[in-house]
Amino acid sequence: MLTLRSSPASPFGRKVKIAALELGLIDTIDIVAADTNDPADPLRQQNPLGKIPTLVLEDGTTLFDSRVIVDYLDHLAGGGKIIPAGVARFPQLRLQALADGICDAALLQVYETRFRPEEGRNAAWVANQAGKVSRALIALEVAPPAYPDRPRIGEIALACALGYLDLRFAGAWRAEYPALVAWLDAFAAKVPAFEATRFKG
Repeated sequence: MLTLRSSPASPFGRKVKIAALELGLIDTIDIVAADTNDPADPLRQQNPLGKIPTLVLEDGTTLFDSRVIVDYLDHLAGGGKIIPAGVARFPQLRLQALADGICDAALLQVYETRFRPEEGRNAAWVANQAGKVSRALIALEVAPPAYPDRPRIGEIALACALGYLDLRFAGAWRAEYPALVAWLDAFAAKVPAFEATRFKG
């Protein structure tokens, strides 16, 4: 068995879980919660960065971050399943990078309020992170990505990013981006793994 160290609310962990479900590999993976703030958690030995998700292979070696893990899972499934081969690979990797960037900027905003005392918070820095999210959503609203019957890694990553904005920002993005709302609704209807991996805590 492979072991996925993650957190139920992590958009990056969710991306890996959806990929595993889509590739038919989920039954080969033991999902074990990780506490990135606990020095005693084995995560820090499994990944020197102490970050999630981290995939522990059967021989004890580890893979991280989510982009490397989903690439490995696609390889295990025979390749070219959710990460296309050839030149079609690069638009998907670009979309994944954009979606991951949305998650990164959103996480930093969450961390600013969760871990920094109010008197020490930097409003300009938070606004800068929020601007990254807004610019990415504006670009995507103009042309939401089309995809074939099976979602690829770019679409999976985008769905996870939008799901994270729903989770941590009460879906405030939805009022301004109707095309993306429709896209996410269609994705959720077409990809049962999206609902199956939703954080319900």
